Amino acid sequence: MKNNERLSGILLHPTSLPSPYGIGDLGAAAYRFVDFLEKAGQHLWQILPLTHTGYGDSPYQSFSAYAGQPLLISPDHLKELGLVDAAGLADVPPGCPEAVDYGAIIPWKQSVYEKAYTRFLDASPRRLPLYTEFLDFVQAEKDWLDDYALFMACKSVNGGVSWLEWEDKYRMPTPEFKEKLRGTLKEQIGFYQFLQFIFYKEWMHLKSYANDHGVRIIGDIPIFVSMDSADVWANQHLFQLDTKGFPLRVAGVPPDYFSATGQLWGNPLYDWEAHEKEGFSWWISRIRHQLKSLDILRIDHFRGFESYWAVPYGEETAIHGKWVPAPGYELFRAIQEALGDELPIIAEDLGIITPEVDALRQEFHFPGMKVLQFAFDNLGENNYLPYRFTTPDCVCYTGTHDNDTTLGWYRTLSPECQQRIRRYIRCTDDDTRISREMIAAALGSIAGYVIFPLQDVLGYGSSARMNTPGTASGNWSWRFTEGALREELAQALREDTLLYGRYHMPEPAAEEPAKEETLAGNHSLDEKTAPAGNDSPAGKDTLAGNDSLDGKKTLTERTSPDGKTVLAKGASMEGQDTLADSAADGTSDGTAAKGSLLNGGDDR
Repeated sequence: MKNNERLSGILLHPTSLPSPYGIGDLGAAAYRFVDFLEKAGQHLWQILPLTHTGYGDSPYQSFSAYAGQPLLISPDHLKELGLVDAAGLADVPPGCPEAVDYGAIIPWKQSVYEKAYTRFLDASPRRLPLYTEFLDFVQAEKDWLDDYALFMACKSVNGGVSWLEWEDKYRMPTPEFKEKLRGTLKEQIGFYQFLQFIFYKEWMHLKSYANDHGVRIIGDIPIFVSMDSADVWANQHLFQLDTKGFPLRVAGVPPDYFSATGQLWGNPLYDWEAHEKEGFSWWISRIRHQLKSLDILRIDHFRGFESYWAVPYGEETAIHGKWVPAPGYELFRAIQEALGDELPIIAEDLGIITPEVDALRQEFHFPGMKVLQFAFDNLGENNYLPYRFTTPDCVCYTGTHDNDTTLGWYRTLSPECQQRIRRYIRCTDDDTRISREMIAAALGSIAGYVIFPLQDVLGYGSSARMNTPGTASGNWSWRFTEGALREELAQALREDTLLYGRYHMPEPAAEEPAKEETLAGNHSLDEKTAPAGNDSPAGKDTLAGNDSLDGKKTLTERTSPDGKTVLAKGASMEGQDTLADSAADGTSDGTAAKGSLLNGGDDR
């Protein structure tokens, strides 16, 4: 936090946005949400991890620490690019506008993306700039994209099961076998590269639009990665695994007030000695990648950098684990040396936190978290009460994605706790005002940043809860509907934000030099305008874009090494085919690789 700035914003994952396609995406509704934030005087938009989720749909269990969530790709954007037509989007599964039905949406979106990929392979002068940008993206992001795309292609041919269930040659491939796979699976690999290209073009344009409207993006990553991920499969030496690739110990938390058996997460644990020998290069790469596509980064379970709870693999509960020290100081010093001293990181430090964890966080000046629901869920004194805050170097939340909504939580409290809250926030017996007054209490605190879930802004009850920890189903599905972001709601929030000194007038924009025409033609994203209406921008493609993941212009005129046009099927880059002329089964109709791309092949 720089210069003790006071900012506030809203927590909302993009899947919760309205959309005619069953799940929120990076299309027009996302831009309208940024517009709402601007009208409401908010400068922060916090999201959950944007990564490619696996079985269970949790953003905290992903196939890659780098790859974006394909489900967030906008079908309207694909239509604007000419990769699908209206008829191809007409059979969207019926569903509830207030919830995501992942079981129905995943196979439908997969079929849409397969059609789009098939058309992408077809030669067309109109798509020449798009293909050129694709080649640039593949080259620029190869350090993570190559392993991810190969992993997903292997997952597809292995029926979508966890890589621990693959044959030995796939589970622990030699460099020679991996190179062979890159040839035999080149179309499937190209498929996943294509999806990541489209995702990051959409996301980087949306982020740029938000920044231009005075809104910064706060992202999120879990400390641990999923066992069934490209990260573990491709870097087995960096994790505590046996000679067959199975974990020796897994992550969790010990028994506490909330659970007599603790929580057994099951994530593989890092081999910190191996990371240290490599100068923590994997972690540096991970943080660098996140900070290219985000403005601020929250790291979940920060206490695991000081010491982590290690449970022997195969245990049914977390009871028999033990605390093991972690090299947090060495890690963050290495990251600072590579990326700079002022790392825009928020440390999730909730739960039972020791003085050693606090010392680590304070050493690197990472703000911690304060959650108001924790302040008032009993009658005792605690450090979450606003009058107990000792520094502005913290982020105050009414609640997080793991909490009930403020109204839902309030209704579960004892009458004594409810009365205490009402007295503190000067609220009447009308519980429908509890959410707004709790937001005001957070805004009025000394915390540098304040974040509140959109559900609290809207005053929703428990039915709008995003996640209930410890439950296996019914999570991550909540959505708000069109019309919920009313003008009077933005005005009321803006007034409170002004009252508590958290609104900052935008600085006058400097006059921009005349823009040069690019090869992208109608696909240019240089003019960062929002898509119009519910579907697509009127008459022009606004999301194709020329910005690379690091924000630099990547569009260049290019031919393949043999001098032919780059749009030809099988066009090569550095002598290697990136897309194939035919499907994996030997047919030549250009049909995109089959197999479940979105959930890795799991049969839902």
